[in-house]
Amino acid sequence: MEKQEIAILYSGGSDSLALYGMAMAGSINDVPKARDIHLLHMLNGMGRFPDLPFKRLELARKILENQIPLQEDIPLTHYMELDVGRLFQGLWLDRYEELMPHFNGKNLVCVACKLAMHARAIIYCVLNYVPLLLAGYTKKQSFYPEQTQTFMKRIAAMSERFGIHTIFPLFEEFDSEQISRHFLEDFGLPSTGGGERKCLFCQTLTTARDQDIAAYLDEMIPRVEKYIEHRLSFRIKKAAEIFPPGRP
Repeated sequence: MEKQEIAILYSGGSDSLALYGMAMAGSINDVPKARDIHLLHMLNGMGRFPDLPFKRLELARKILENQIPLQEDIPLTHYMELDVGRLFQGLWLDRYEELMPHFNGKNLVCVACKLAMHARAIIYCVLNYVPLLLAGYTKKQSFYPEQTQTFMKRIAAMSERFGIHTIFPLFEEFDSEQISRHFLEDFGLPSTGGGERKCLFCQTLTTARDQDIAAYLDEMIPRVEKYIEHRLSFRIKKAAEIFPPGRP
């Protein structure tokens, strides 16, 4: 199988770090070995401790490169910080007073944030000819509405419309914290302590169910797709008009 460009949604946490380790080792089932690995770290404007993900990456990269056999080429790692703040605001924060009653009074802030991240990742992948995007969502965290089958199926379908294949290789395998720790420690990688930025919304209560998540995504994804189309065609004004700010 020919090597190809691979992108990973990288937060610096244990699951995205494990996914990076697998990609470096070429050990993800049905995924070609990587020529280059693009770690896409998203900035939503609500994160603290900004240096944690990059510091963890620098340590992990050195450890992983030393484990690659001498006769093999080492994949190049590109760490890209991409801003999704404006899109995140348009998808939820600007109009949450209207959106919450419209979607059964549910808090869908993290669903909106992840939708913005995937939209920005698709734009990056299309512009940089990266056909495959990996996300480290896992069954052990499926209590988060943005790590459910309802969310993943719709995101994968949206990606395919732009020629990007988005997959979730860890979802079934990493169904407990013990498994992810075992994998990371087996590679000599840090398995405890957060490597992520700490988001203001990361522990907010939500009682959203599958039907609430589906209703939100089914309404927002067509708008996001139009936004992506405009961005890819450099129609900046039309892209901006898709999600006008709540206040002028």
